[in-house]
Amino acid sequence: MTLPDDGATAAARQRMAAELTAGHPSEWADAFASVPRHPFVPCFYEQDRTGAWQGIASGDPGFLDVVYSDAALTIQLDDQGVPNSSSSQPSVMLAMLDALEVGDGHRVLELGTGTGYNTALLCHRLGQDRVTTVDIDSGLVEAAAARLLRAGFAPTMVVGDGARGYPGNAPYDRIIATVGLHAIPKPLLEQAAPGAVIVAPLGYGIIRVTMTGRGHATGRFLPTTAYFMARRTGSAEPQFEAAAQQGPSTTSVPPADVLGRLKFAASVALPGYTSCSWRNDQGELDAVGLWTPDGSTAVADVSGSVRQVGPQRLWDAVENLAKVFTDEPARDAFLLTITPTRQIVHYEDTDGPSWALPAVL
Repeated sequence: MTLPDDGATAAARQRMAAELTAGHPSEWADAFASVPRHPFVPCFYEQDRTGAWQGIASGDPGFLDVVYSDAALTIQLDDQGVPNSSSSQPSVMLAMLDALEVGDGHRVLELGTGTGYNTALLCHRLGQDRVTTVDIDSGLVEAAAARLLRAGFAPTMVVGDGARGYPGNAPYDRIIATVGLHAIPKPLLEQAAPGAVIVAPLGYGIIRVTMTGRGHATGRFLPTTAYFMARRTGSAEPQFEAAAQQGPSTTSVPPADVLGRLKFAASVALPGYTSCSWRNDQGELDAVGLWTPDGSTAVADVSGSVRQVGPQRLWDAVENLAKVFTDEPARDAFLLTITPTRQIVHYEDTDGPSWALPAVL
């Protein structure tokens, strides 16, 4: 290890590793205890009381405490000041790595290099020659490559759309994504070895599937709550003004349900949906807005008024979900079946309610 490290940082990472694995033995405990996080996250952003993003860098008060806490850290903002990359929450990283069930000699493809921290954990466990990582952001890849090299790792690093994988090192025994997807991209299925395991964020959950044949896979969502930065693709803006011009309908589903008990289910039924909310001066909810990449938009007011526009009737889908789920459903009650022509999410079993995911590449 050639990264800057001292007694304080060593103690911090070992403490974090112990806290992450307390009561939960993991083969990744040594990796978290051995690979420091702070060189991979030399600075990050936090929102102040006004909502403005403020940079925090190494040497600032409390820097190490935050870096070695179980927190996701925003590392980059786009031109509009919106976060577009982060260092994932360590406990979620651990859950995904555990679910990957790697073995010695396995070849791993990672989608979403980001800071390079997760890549370093994979290299520590498997060896750099077994790890391939892809990210669409050339700046992130360049910075991560330099950090990884200082740590003594030189995995295959690729600038490109992670959804296309990297055929050059295929087939892969394990594939892990740290970027939000709407479905498992076909190229990844094609580059997966027989019996390979794929772990990836889908909606507000994490799916784990095992390849059962060429183009076929099946698996279940992890119980872990998670949200990852979405894969960078073009999508339409919300059509709030157009929605406001539509005639209203009424709903008996409280708008708050989309922010709570129906949040995960909606992410399965409406792949790629985004939500926002409006609140009054007392912080009480006034309305919720939903939109999907095709521009479909719905605005539901707490009064029960709903206005919708676009090719999909988003609030109609929410009302259907409310009929299926009277309480918040457990994520691990959802299954995913994949064939060469479709991907279907089922609730509880293959005869239960189901939702088709969009074709990807």
